[in-house]
Amino acid sequence: MRKAIPAGFTGRLAFVAACVAMSAAVASAQEPPAYAAQAKSLADSLNELQAQVRELSSMLRDVRDEAALSRNEIQELRRELAATRTQVASADRSATAAGTSSPASAGHAAPSSNAQAIPSAQGTPEARLSKIEEEQQLLAAKVDEQYQTKVESASKYRVRLSGIMLLNVFGNRGSVDNQDLPNIATPRGPLDSGGDFGATVRQTQLGVEVFGPKLGGARSSAEVQLDFFGGFPQTLDGVTAGLVRLRTATTRLEWGRTTIVAGQDTPFISPLSPTSLASVGLPAFSYAGNLWTWTPQVRVERRVTVAPDSSILLQAGILDPLSGEAPYRGFYRAPQAGEKSRQPAYATRISWTRGPTGRPLTIGFGGTYARQNWGFSRTVDSWAGMADWSVPLGRWMAFTGEFYRGRALGGLGGGTGRSVVSSGALTEAATLIAGLDTVGGWGQLKFTPTEKLEFNGAFGQDNPLADDLRYLPGSAAYSGAQARNRAASANFIYRPRSNLLFSVEFRRLRTFDILQPSNTADHVNFGVGVLF
Repeated sequence: MRKAIPAGFTGRLAFVAACVAMSAAVASAQEPPAYAAQAKSLADSLNELQAQVRELSSMLRDVRDEAALSRNEIQELRRELAATRTQVASADRSATAAGTSSPASAGHAAPSSNAQAIPSAQGTPEARLSKIEEEQQLLAAKVDEQYQTKVESASKYRVRLSGIMLLNVFGNRGSVDNQDLPNIATPRGPLDSGGDFGATVRQTQLGVEVFGPKLGGARSSAEVQLDFFGGFPQTLDGVTAGLVRLRTATTRLEWGRTTIVAGQDTPFISPLSPTSLASVGLPAFSYAGNLWTWTPQVRVERRVTVAPDSSILLQAGILDPLSGEAPYRGFYRAPQAGEKSRQPAYATRISWTRGPTGRPLTIGFGGTYARQNWGFSRTVDSWAGMADWSVPLGRWMAFTGEFYRGRALGGLGGGTGRSVVSSGALTEAATLIAGLDTVGGWGQLKFTPTEKLEFNGAFGQDNPLADDLRYLPGSAAYSGAQARNRAASANFIYRPRSNLLFSVEFRRLRTFDILQPSNTADHVNFGVGVLF
């Protein structure tokens, strides 16, 4: 169906012609200096109008292309409808012939095509008519779909919705920090029953992606990811009504081999996470060897091809210097220790990739540095060195993982979320502090026997050094006595359709304490997800 040409198109062309005629008349009556000034102004106006004409011409071409595409699709649907009507008419004739044939001829063998068509056509006329009406409604619905070419937005650029509706049914044995997505095993309280059972949909995700115009030869795009893992409303049964939470929001400018990314994203120095449908609200093994915190950042990426199947990726950027602290206030934002240093966190990474797109071999190395100011001239250097890898092992298996060593990494989830240890309250000038050294990482073995089924086994650990925890008197009381946090999991994910997922996962948590025996907990999770 042809769309209408914009209403102002003809008027603007007439206005251009009128301006040209007026300019000729005025030029003949003006002195040369005045003519030059007016000619320059007229030239600017003509350039602007020419740009508008080019834009309208481009819009007209787009409208014509869409109309041609719609006509072709409608013609194809009409041919399918005609073929369907022909098949129905043929089936009616076959049924009539079968009803009037003699008993002798009925005993002869009939062609296989007629043998298959007759049973389906021997229903009542009402049934056949109902079937034809259903097919016509289906074809009409397909025609209507052609009018929905994109998600409607305030701009003319394409918008795409995506996400996953995820239901998790779970059970725990032992005591944990978070019932539906546990990360730490805690001591049992006097009211604990030794376990629990529940279900949640608050790990459901929503995503919006916008494809913008070209800028300086670069393709622009933006993406926002939300979920419902932002806490609970203070109401009865509020645990079933998770609050909306911002996960990531990024803008990208992509040239051929260079990309600029600005926004809130996964730390590019720690790009991987274990595969899990039980842990989507937070990446799997958070606070157990996986540095993950979604951080505001600006980074530049440059890909260098060194061979037909081999490339090097160079990344560098600055990040918000988070320190792992909870917000000081509920509404107004106050600077935390990293932000009080008055400088960003600096990070860089280099990786090498070789092999096909589906199963490449990738090895990367990265590092980060930041300063933290805890008041009263108490400063701490935050740093980390890390490595990541993804190694295919034959046709069906792959080994992925990460490793890090650093200090004051609470802002990235290291040290079980702690950056420093202290001898007392941080608000007192006499309190001593020290950066908490930590080492950790995780590894996962993936087995994919078919495209629809995969098995994953993973192990991770975050290990703040016990010497640091014992370094300051009373530090365990003020900074926590968790000396090590360990997690192990096994899961399988079944994908009967491209957008339908089923998963079963078992996870074992063990958290060590420098003052008491370690705590253990088991988590079993069944997940059902639908991608859209």
